[in-house]
Amino acid sequence: MTTHVVCELSSLDEAVPLRASFDGIEVVVVRCGSELYCLENVCSHEHFALSDGEVDPSTCEIECARHGAMFDLATGEPRSLPATRAVRTFPVSVHDGKVTVQTP
Repeated sequence: MTTHVVCELSSLDEAVPLRASFDGIEVVVVRCGSELYCLENVCSHEHFALSDGEVDPSTCEIECARHGAMFDLATGEPRSLPATRAVRTFPVSVHDGKVTVQTP
């Protein structure tokens, strides 16, 4: 596994998507309650940036701003149409105030 620093923990506001990147992969990082999530920053329906969407903190889902598809932040699974395929997720942790993700 390779660990990548994506942002400072202090830069994450509750339920506000933050765009980040590492190794040519663009991701969206979200704090929902006490949990942190990281997904590839592209809707599986029509390749639109999920970081442009809104987060529902009551369900920990992110909405694609283009067509309204909702994705579970923990699993990347679509929760509403028109998306039918999951978005890739990454394991997240915090070390010395920095948010890190892991890739194989």
